[in-house]
Amino acid sequence: MLGLAATVSVRGGLGAAAVPFEAPIASVSVELTEALSVGLARPLFLVALPLGVLAIWALLFRGAEGTASERSRRLLFAARVLVVALVVLGAAGPHTVQSRETAGEPSVTLLVDRSDSMAVAPDVANRLESSIESEGVSVRRVPVGTNDTSPVGDAVAANLREGGEVVLLSDGRVTSGQPLGEATALARSVNATVSVVSPDPRTTERYVTVAGPDKASRGVENRFAARIDGVGPNTSATLTVRVDGEQVAERTTETVPTTVEFNHTFNSTGSHTVTAEIDALDRFSENDVYRKTVRVVEQPEVLYVSPGEYPYRDYLDQLYDVDTAEEVPEDLSEYYAVVVQDAPADSVGNVDHLQEFVIEGGGLVVVGGQNSFDRGGYEGSNLASMLPVTVGEGQRSATDIVLAVDVSGSAEEGMRIQKATALSVLDQLGDENEVGLVGFNFRAYRVASVEPLSENRGELEDKLRRLRSGGATDIAAGVRGGGELLGDRRGTVILVSDGHDSPDEAAAVASGLADRGIRVVTVGAGERINERTLRTIAGAGGGSYFRATETTQLGILFGSAGAPGASGLVVLDRTHFVTAGVTLTASPDSFNDVSVRSGASFLVAGENGQPALATWRYGLGRVATITAHGEDGTLDGLLREPDSLLLTRTTNYAVGDPERKATGVVGVPDTRVGESTSVTYRGTERPTAAEASFQRVGEETYRASLTPDEAGYYEVLNATYAANYPREYAAFGPDPALRTLVEETGGEEYTVAQGQRIARAAAQRSVGVRPVRTDWTWLPLVLGLLVFTIEVSYRRLQVRRRNRPADGGLP
Repeated sequence: MLGLAATVSVRGGLGAAAVPFEAPIASVSVELTEALSVGLARPLFLVALPLGVLAIWALLFRGAEGTASERSRRLLFAARVLVVALVVLGAAGPHTVQSRETAGEPSVTLLVDRSDSMAVAPDVANRLESSIESEGVSVRRVPVGTNDTSPVGDAVAANLREGGEVVLLSDGRVTSGQPLGEATALARSVNATVSVVSPDPRTTERYVTVAGPDKASRGVENRFAARIDGVGPNTSATLTVRVDGEQVAERTTETVPTTVEFNHTFNSTGSHTVTAEIDALDRFSENDVYRKTVRVVEQPEVLYVSPGEYPYRDYLDQLYDVDTAEEVPEDLSEYYAVVVQDAPADSVGNVDHLQEFVIEGGGLVVVGGQNSFDRGGYEGSNLASMLPVTVGEGQRSATDIVLAVDVSGSAEEGMRIQKATALSVLDQLGDENEVGLVGFNFRAYRVASVEPLSENRGELEDKLRRLRSGGATDIAAGVRGGGELLGDRRGTVILVSDGHDSPDEAAAVASGLADRGIRVVTVGAGERINERTLRTIAGAGGGSYFRATETTQLGILFGSAGAPGASGLVVLDRTHFVTAGVTLTASPDSFNDVSVRSGASFLVAGENGQPALATWRYGLGRVATITAHGEDGTLDGLLREPDSLLLTRTTNYAVGDPERKATGVVGVPDTRVGESTSVTYRGTERPTAAEASFQRVGEETYRASLTPDEAGYYEVLNATYAANYPREYAAFGPDPALRTLVEETGGEEYTVAQGQRIARAAAQRSVGVRPVRTDWTWLPLVLGLLVFTIEVSYRRLQVRRRNRPADGGLP
């Protein structure tokens, strides 16, 4: 076994320890204290000790002759055994390992961003490096990025070392490779620290963008917004916007950001262009033009079914090609969605064909009133079977819930807020629920099992108040722990956290729980909250995200009387397409008596918890129910802005893709130079195009990938798409993600003038408690020589004093 290193741990002192070192044979060590252990590098040499003792005994006592006394022989034996023992001990390699504070060799890894977005800030790399090295700290300088490429996340990840630190001189604008969030997660996993120096922009730079719909219906007015943004000193910039080459807006401004909104109605189908251009004296010209394409399609055909006349029909007519009928016909093939308003179940018409229509991908919106749902004989009907609500107010059913509360170090500063939020959440849960409690940092801890809340509410409140913070953050552990506490039961995990962790693993765990019928709801609590992470986890887990100020809305979902203090309609899920960004001001005074089905999305409720809007998927189609209305059966204030956006979104949700029945190119999103876009073609045969190679991805569906290398408008199979300036020129100045990177890795935000502070921090980090090994081989050898010298000298002295033979009488 020569050449292999091995370690044997021997119990002794206060515990067991194993300190591995390279040795040709097995070593042995004994821990005396937490900071000190002793050992032998070559313990097999100890085998020589009994052999040496036996040899000395044989020489001195076996067949002993001479004049030496028995006492002299014993003293000589003891001395020679001690000498042999010390020599053998020295050969065995005695050593100690002691924890000591030692000064290392401080160094700084400086990642210097050389991409174009940094050109608007002064070049301070040389100054910063010199300042650090003036303190005696070496600098390893690593260039990052070039021209329009900024792989900052990749650079951080590649230079991480376990327990180490890197200093990033960058604006944090990642344009290629992994995002900073992934690099942050990696740094946390290896306990590495990332600090940041991000110089402020000093050079004027302006860029332009255009926001608006990618698809539009012919003849429908659309709103667009052209925005001038940038950094540096004020300068005059003139914005000109053209639609299909015709100027529609112009403005000159010196301040940023400035947004110019305009409306436009497209009167022909096909591809249309919106081009915004600025004229300004700034650093880069690449981002002075922004191009956008809009695919205009015929207005989706919608069937409106109602026995009465309501304003909602006229509202729909402004957005869609609407046919009106008193009941559902047999042939629905030409329609994208069917809207049924205030119609009794027995007057809807051919419900079987309606059901088949929805299963195959059509949309359905059912609007309440005085003659529908509970008042229209829906209970037990085929129509009701398709809806995300059931007729009747229904009783609150018991739900199994686990509160997972973040007690990690990242939540320490806001622990008071965390506890208050968790207690507020608990207060919203009805007594009919069964509730458990999990605390988590880098692992999950069972605090209380899932038991009826009517029996353990006080105990849960007490345990929540006594939670203490500490440890690293692993939100995935909290989500997983909540699922494990629920076991085989369906239910809900309510996660209370500040969200300071990567969402990827936690979202994957939440998605797995959703597949088991366990919903994950997230609540943001703390002094600084990463809402993006919490929204991502909630979305993956089939739940909703709530701010700490919105916990009263949980009472609607989990069993209390409503949302105390609310007035009018309450949005319960702002992550859903229908309700994202919607503002509600209307206060409908009537609701149909319904309850939301399990598995449906409960999006909007009345102030007392009455369902107002719910959605779900039925087969391939989408179904929505609007059960709030005025006393006269109309939608009243919901038809006025800003509430009308809710009705538009609801109908658009049911319509789905307005080109799902079209053939030819049905999708080609705009892109940027150097980034790919996908062309989707629908038809019976594979298309051919000189600029694209199509692959079949589904029944009568083909897709190709295109990557433009210059900005401009491009065509493929008569469809137009835009290639805009590289992402490098789309944002300047420090990215907010840098602060998250620093906070979650325990780093610092330095200024350019703080190079000496960076050096001192590196020097402090290099000083640490490390195991120091000391070899004591020399000591037993010196002691052995000393004992041998004393023993020989003593016998010589005895000879001189007593005039005895020099051999002392020994054979």
